[in-house]
Amino acid sequence: MEILDILKYTLPALIVFFTSYFLIKAFIQNDQEKRKHEIILQNQKTITPIRLQAYERVTLFLERVSLESLIMRTSKQGMTSKQIQTSMLNTIRAEFEHNLSQQVYMTSAAWELIKNAKSNTIKIINSSADHVKPGAPAIEFSRYILEKVIEMDKEPTKVALEYLKKEVSMFF
Repeated sequence: MEILDILKYTLPALIVFFTSYFLIKAFIQNDQEKRKHEIILQNQKTITPIRLQAYERVTLFLERVSLESLIMRTSKQGMTSKQIQTSMLNTIRAEFEHNLSQQVYMTSAAWELIKNAKSNTIKIINSSADHVKPGAPAIEFSRYILEKVIEMDKEPTKVALEYLKKEVSMFF
C-alpha cells in the first residue's frame, strides 16, 4: 500500500520531469541551430565580397598576362627579341607574385587553371624565343608570338577566364 502511494506521487512527477527535459533540450538545440545559421549567413555577407574581389584581381592578372597585352605593355623601341622575352617573363612573374594571396579565396580548380595559364603562357614565350634569333628586333619576336596565338584554339589565359566567369556566376 505504501509503495502504491509513493508511485502515485513519483510517477506523475517523473513524467512531468522527462517531458520538460526533452522539450527544453529540443528548444536549446533549435536555438543553437538558429545561431549557427545566423553566423554562417553573417560570414557569407563578409566573405562573398572578398571572394568576388579576389576573382576580379585574378581576372585582371589574366588580362595583363595575356600575350597580346604583354607585347603591348613590354615592347619598347629598339628592343631585341631576348630583351622583350626577358621583360615579358619578368612581368608575368611579378604579376603572379602580386596576386598569389588570392588563392585563399578561390577554389582549388580555379587556382590550378590560373597557374596553368601562367605556365603555358611562359612556355609559349620561351618556345617562340627558340624560333627567333636573340638579337632579332622585338617586332619579329612579337609577330611570331601573335602568329602562334592565332593558330591556337584558345589562348591559355582565355581558358582560365572562361572558367572564372562560370565559377563567379554561381555566386548569383
